[in-house]
Amino acid sequence: MTIRTFRIMVRGVFDGLSDEQRAELLAAAPEHDVLRASFTREGHLSYDLSARAAFTFRFLDEGEAEEDILTATERAERTARDWLSERGYGHKNLRSQAEDLSQAPLGKRQRRAADAAR
Repeated sequence: MTIRTFRIMVRGVFDGLSDEQRAELLAAAPEHDVLRASFTREGHLSYDLSARAAFTFRFLDEGEAEEDILTATERAERTARDWLSERGYGHKNLRSQAEDLSQAPLGKRQRRAADAAR
């Protein structure tokens, strides 16, 4: 069976942060900059707290069947929720978006490379 790769984004908004928590997040902001964002197995958090209180976790997961994307999405949401809870960061409006890369359309360069390989 073919392994499918899933990219999952879990988005939300920080809510009710204390001054200490806000300062902690601002101090860690360079490692969570959106320009450094990537999809990882453990999840990569990005935010720009000086602009707005929104955040995004990016996860990379795998499965064998199309339905596995649901389990992967639940796992990503749970991991994001746990990370926030462990640090005491309030949040709201948590929502997810998942993509099965095996179903994603090929880009222009990928189509050219596939045509050249034939």
